[in-house]
Amino acid sequence: MFLTLTTTGTPEHPATDLGFLLHKHPEKAQAFSTSFGTAHVLYPEAEDQRCTAALLLEVDAVALVRRGKGKGRGGAPDAALAQYVNDRPYAASSLLAVALSSVFSSAMRGVCKSRPERAAEPLPLRVEIPALPARGGPDLVRRLFEPLGWTVDVEAVPLDTAFPEWGDSRYVRLVLESETLTLSNALRHLYVLLPVLDDAKHYWVAPDEVDKLLRAGAGWLPGHPEHKLITSRYLSRRWSLTREAMDRLELIRLAETDDSEVEEIDNAVEAEAEREPKPTPLAVHRREAILTALRDHAAARVLDLGCGEGHLVRELLREPRFTEIVGVDVSVRALTIASRRLKLDRMGERQAARVRLFQGSLAYTDKRLKGYDAAVLSEVIEHLDLPRLPALEYAVFGSARPRTVVVTTPNVEYNVRWETLPAGHVRHRDHRFEWTRGEFRAWAGAVAERHGYDVEFRPVGPDDPEVGPPTQLALLTLRTITETPATTATATEKEAKAA
Repeated sequence: MFLTLTTTGTPEHPATDLGFLLHKHPEKAQAFSTSFGTAHVLYPEAEDQRCTAALLLEVDAVALVRRGKGKGRGGAPDAALAQYVNDRPYAASSLLAVALSSVFSSAMRGVCKSRPERAAEPLPLRVEIPALPARGGPDLVRRLFEPLGWTVDVEAVPLDTAFPEWGDSRYVRLVLESETLTLSNALRHLYVLLPVLDDAKHYWVAPDEVDKLLRAGAGWLPGHPEHKLITSRYLSRRWSLTREAMDRLELIRLAETDDSEVEEIDNAVEAEAEREPKPTPLAVHRREAILTALRDHAAARVLDLGCGEGHLVRELLREPRFTEIVGVDVSVRALTIASRRLKLDRMGERQAARVRLFQGSLAYTDKRLKGYDAAVLSEVIEHLDLPRLPALEYAVFGSARPRTVVVTTPNVEYNVRWETLPAGHVRHRDHRFEWTRGEFRAWAGAVAERHGYDVEFRPVGPDDPEVGPPTQLALLTLRTITETPATTATATEKEAKAA
């Protein structure tokens, strides 16, 4: 992993001043240990007319995996080979950004006791990066760097020069030139934008990353035309952190426009926020609606089918009325997260006796699901391909047959009210379908008729008079005496087995 930084000089201001600004002597080759390898600083050329500093980063892939315990890009537990065979040692990424911050920390802050006037002045700068991952290609590279005063020379690297028909890789060769930027600005641009272009970080993104972003982006990020994309990618698309950063950037812009301090604007915004409380998230509305339905039918032993990361299971555990709670999901990873979220390994014996998590597919019948008071299918059915719904229907309503079943699913008619959702798009990339109110009622009504249930429909979230609620809920209750035609049951069972 390699980066060079070049400047030119005059008799009054020799180019070798770069050594003072970087706090690294041009006549020495220095090495710095990091948690993921060794960073080397050396000077391929150091003359009064031209001086080049190079940062060479040797990444220890094994140490990086051990330190991250398999986390990060290419480090999923089921991708053991990718932990060791990847582009980390070769392509500029968040690893190089962290090395820049560590090795050139004083220069990044604009601090130079020996040449303070040079640290504050623009320099003729040339930055070369031979291998840079760029998700978005050369066009995105230009959109990120050109508004900051850089002249950008970027070239896509082909997958294989011997086979041009294979097209370009996601890597580019990049040369940046500027005569209007200080060294501090240049380093801060690189520190933020390298991981943004890679769209990945080798470490867990914690809340303090917001502070790092705003420090490095001071003076240029709030006014950048791509500040939303930069913020989202730098924070690994973590919605809560991105929202916090965007709010703080907006405060900075307001303060600059108003020629006032950020603290003054911040106080005004806080006072306004107190008068206008934040709306309740839809996920909270959904869990409250499910809990109300379960309470209404005096359910004590509850199945959460497709429990995901355990949000509903956690809410159920808070109410002693639910004496047995079982979470089922096809994803081992989701169950691992749920176990960690619920702190099962530290839970008291009495509380732990109330909850179980196990892997299972709702496309197949499972004897473990029989005999429960209620089952919840919360935002589950829309993740299945339509031809597989009969299998789920029979596994839940035909085989397990809980007394009460609560089903929630998005109302596609409400999608027009989501300002950030493009027209014609579903709410989540994994949704196979999203139903109108009529389609959902038809499906739930047919299921109830086939399996001897009564069905009731309830809105979840604000009930719009034109398009209905954002989420629709069906509450199916087993009749005391069921007389499901044998032919219908047999047909459904055949469909389930075929699926």
